[in-house]
Amino acid sequence: MRKFGVQLYSVRDKFAKDMWGTLREVKAMGYDAVEFFWEFPCTAQEVKAALDDTGLVCCGWHTPLHLLTPGNLMGTITYNKIIGNTELTVPGLPNEMTNSKAAWLETAQKFNEVAAKLAPYGMKLSYHNHAEEFRPMEGDLPIHYFLDNTTPDIGFQFDNGNAMGAGPDTDVYTLVERYAGRIRTTHQKPFSLKDKHSTMVGEDDIDWKRNFALCDAHQNIAWHIVEYEDAKYDQFEGIRLCLENFHKLGI
Repeated sequence: MRKFGVQLYSVRDKFAKDMWGTLREVKAMGYDAVEFFWEFPCTAQEVKAALDDTGLVCCGWHTPLHLLTPGNLMGTITYNKIIGNTELTVPGLPNEMTNSKAAWLETAQKFNEVAAKLAPYGMKLSYHNHAEEFRPMEGDLPIHYFLDNTTPDIGFQFDNGNAMGAGPDTDVYTLVERYAGRIRTTHQKPFSLKDKHSTMVGEDDIDWKRNFALCDAHQNIAWHIVEYEDAKYDQFEGIRLCLENFHKLGI
């Protein structure tokens, strides 16, 4: 059975003012998990209490790179252990870590080093893509440089909507087969070749049934995480419609 969570950046305005109320509203929509983002909003004990209150679980945290540096790593591990999260996902990288094949190979090695430090504590490291990883660079795709040179325990949080933003000829399906077992969580984000992210599930250009069928066949995905960022819909309406339309499609 597929399980759906939501990336809280989708409802960032209310979340910044009222974490508890936001989590309650997300749970009422039918979501079972939430993925947090960026800096810690409050103490780990407060986050844990809010999760327990709503019955939600934490399915990941978009963790800025600086929180994984030696001086901050143990604090990050401790915080996430308290709230019950094991998935630390880097949401993006600075240009100097991604502007060439050599940079990507060095970045892959840095991820290997951090992942090895996390493993004894039951923590796992992943990387979240945007469009850039699917644009050709020096004869191949950056995402291939990264995944081919990181250890199998390093996950890839596949954002299909972001990937399609690389261009109309982007293949966002083959990668799910090529890197079997590397995707532990996904970002499910609608994308239209005409209107970009200003669209909705069922009205866009993603072949959703093929997308989910490939994920089922080649990956062991714990959570499919909905993210909707466009101003076409109110933040809560956007994530509500995404989940509702997935159900209408029989997903």
